[in-house]
Amino acid sequence: MDVFDYQQLVKATGSFSPSRLLGKGSHGSIYKGILEENKLVAIKKSSSLGTDHVSADNSKKLENEISVLSSLRESPYVINFLGTSHYHHNSNCKEKNRVLVLEFMPNGSLHDLLHVDATPPPWPKRVEIAIQIARAVQFLHEGKPLVIHRDIKSANILFDINWKAKLADFGLSVLLADSSSHDHATQPAGTIGYLDPSYTTPSKLSTKIDVFSYGVVLLEIISCQKVIDVSRSPSSIVEWAVPLIEEQRLMEICDTRIALPTFMEGTIKHLLYVAARCVSCREENRPSITEIVKGMDKNCLVERVQMPSWTSLMRSVILTRRPRELAEQWQQAKCDDANCDISKGMKAYLWEILAYITTLE
Repeated sequence: MDVFDYQQLVKATGSFSPSRLLGKGSHGSIYKGILEENKLVAIKKSSSLGTDHVSADNSKKLENEISVLSSLRESPYVINFLGTSHYHHNSNCKEKNRVLVLEFMPNGSLHDLLHVDATPPPWPKRVEIAIQIARAVQFLHEGKPLVIHRDIKSANILFDINWKAKLADFGLSVLLADSSSHDHATQPAGTIGYLDPSYTTPSKLSTKIDVFSYGVVLLEIISCQKVIDVSRSPSSIVEWAVPLIEEQRLMEICDTRIALPTFMEGTIKHLLYVAARCVSCREENRPSITEIVKGMDKNCLVERVQMPSWTSLMRSVILTRRPRELAEQWQQAKCDDANCDISKGMKAYLWEILAYITTLE
């Protein structure tokens, strides 16, 4: 962990200019910073607005986030912690406040991808995201010390430059010495809609809290429905989706803006069944995150969404809008790559997309 000069961060953010503001979390604001050699970083600064009590609470959460991130080894599924800096809130304040310097995530959050972006994510990408989030939670729960995130939600899942999902915002997280030490003085906390309703007292702190939240995110990914929507009856995504799963009306949950390929129906059904178990009101019925990941491996979900090198041609087609010019190259690559381990169904589906785009030229 590096210690940055505070004035260097002031310069990097244009004096924490509103134009550099990336977003506001539960305990601070995040700014885009440009360091020397044009290195991009995200800089989180505790919010000083509100009462002294609120300001102190925000600083406490920021310190907790530093403590948690410092305890973690580097992971491809968790945002990379680069270092900290110190500053005085005002000239009369003797206590130093800290600033976090984090990996810059240029492609926004899962929440934006699902609810703000005009183009819905394709189904293979949704499955890939679900797998990456599961591995992030597994990394936390199997680590030493064990970490319970307590605020897993789509807004806290960010995308790096390669569109890999990473878990962020550890302000509410709890470090535990071992998996059996679940009694903790920390009061229950989280985000309504994602928060386990049975987590009502400190003694009920458990890894199954994160599993519940993960189940909610799965439902959100598949349906593109808001977690809490007062215009829907029932307003809770859990109360809306679980009865449909129990009645085997699974396709009614799926996002209707983009057709679900036949070859992916089994995968999506598997994820919906997992989600239903995760959000069970009985904690003992919820699977561990290790069981969830093993189930994904057993059902070959990773293989079904892996995109081999020859699909970069498809990406070029979509980005350049030159389908006819690239169609012959694509066909050649498709034929030459006979040893590729991607499923035949996926190949056929991608070829159908290309054929459709070609008709639009």
